[in-house]
Amino acid sequence: MLLENENKILKKDLKHYKQAADKAREDLLKTQKERDFHRMHHKRTVQEKDKLINDLKGLKLHYASYEPTIRVLYEKHHALLKQKMLTSLERDRAVGQISGLQETLKHMEIGHTFHAPEIRVVPNCEKENAPEGPTQKGLREAREQSKRKTKMKVSTKDSEFPTDMQPNPNLCLCKENICPAKFDYKLNNIFRLHELPVSCIATHPHKDILISCGEDRVWKVVGLPKGNVLLTGLGHTDWLSDCCFHPSGNKLATSSGDTTVKLWDLSKGNCILTFEGHTHAVWSCTWHSCGDFVASSSLDTTSKIWDVNSERCRCTLYGHTDSVNSIEFFPCSNILLTSSADKSLSAWDARTGKCEQSLYGHMHSINDATFTPRGHMIASCDACGVTKLWDFRKLLPIVSIDVGPSPGNEVNFDSSGQVLAQASGNGVIHLLDLKSGQIHKLMGHESEAHTVVFSHDGETLFSGDSDGTIRTWS
Repeated sequence: MLLENENKILKKDLKHYKQAADKAREDLLKTQKERDFHRMHHKRTVQEKDKLINDLKGLKLHYASYEPTIRVLYEKHHALLKQKMLTSLERDRAVGQISGLQETLKHMEIGHTFHAPEIRVVPNCEKENAPEGPTQKGLREAREQSKRKTKMKVSTKDSEFPTDMQPNPNLCLCKENICPAKFDYKLNNIFRLHELPVSCIATHPHKDILISCGEDRVWKVVGLPKGNVLLTGLGHTDWLSDCCFHPSGNKLATSSGDTTVKLWDLSKGNCILTFEGHTHAVWSCTWHSCGDFVASSSLDTTSKIWDVNSERCRCTLYGHTDSVNSIEFFPCSNILLTSSADKSLSAWDARTGKCEQSLYGHMHSINDATFTPRGHMIASCDACGVTKLWDFRKLLPIVSIDVGPSPGNEVNFDSSGQVLAQASGNGVIHLLDLKSGQIHKLMGHESEAHTVVFSHDGETLFSGDSDGTIRTWS
């Protein structure tokens, strides 16, 4: 009986093992099929990858074949721009000569009419009743037209660019300033001034006040250190992008997304002049040190120089191939600096409108560029957080600092030129020590930092936030 029971148990086990073996065989077959499927899929993926690699190589070769042509076209473009500038100068010279000849002709005609009474004296009644011949009529109309043109020229007289520039006062200030650079700024106060992001902050050249511009179309005069609003300016029909004080501090220039530049009288808060001519949003504006000219840069790839006295555009600067994001006059000079989304910086002669030099090195759109107070160095920042320093005398790059990937929105030097501040898209204010190369960070913004500027004594720092507030650091 024992043997029969064991035999039955063994048969049951054998049957169980056979079922397990059959199931394992099925699983093995299924796994082999999946393996073959994935192997085929892998081969197909490798083939597609190889095909894409070959396509990329072909595209690179195709692009490389176009590079010489693009380079030649670029050189031709620059040559044509230079030729255009020379032609414009020759045209202006010819216009000046024609104007001189017209003045000479006018004086000759006046002299002729002055001597006429000596030859023949005609009574007034006879003059009035005498018939007027075609020659006399033509001369009279020409004289009247010449008088009207002369009156028009006198009434809209253009300003002259200064030839003997005053020495840069910042040169002496920088030499006298022997105080060590300051980096231990602490968040002191927060002023809530705008309903939309703050786009620009500018400090008054002589008084303890600042101007804040916002995307809510409003600019405000703010008293320091309390932050009380002294004056509010309304007039633009779209967001404000930039502002700049007149050298005397009694006027303000603002630029806007409504394609205009406006000048304001700060004693009353009234708009005294509006410049129209750009076809797209105006990003930046700046005053000449003489106070007679305002320059602006725009999304339409051009910059313009406006004459405050004749109230017209004196010159349009062509050369950039993308949006011109910032513009600034070299201290006490006729040289302009522009930065563009085409990844280049350009230096222009404001008198001729000619591009004197272009600087290349950024790999992304340049958002802002500025001079040191002494004017010997340029700082620029781009859309990926890279800040570059350039030697303006040698027109060569000095150093590149990457604090990305958040964009650098604005850069500004302190009055000593020893510290460079950068407002970053991640809300951090980066302070660069130009002597040691160390980078200090100011943390306190809750969102994106759009603008940053130092007070004139360097003891306070002001930064504008996308939440409509201004933060003071001291």
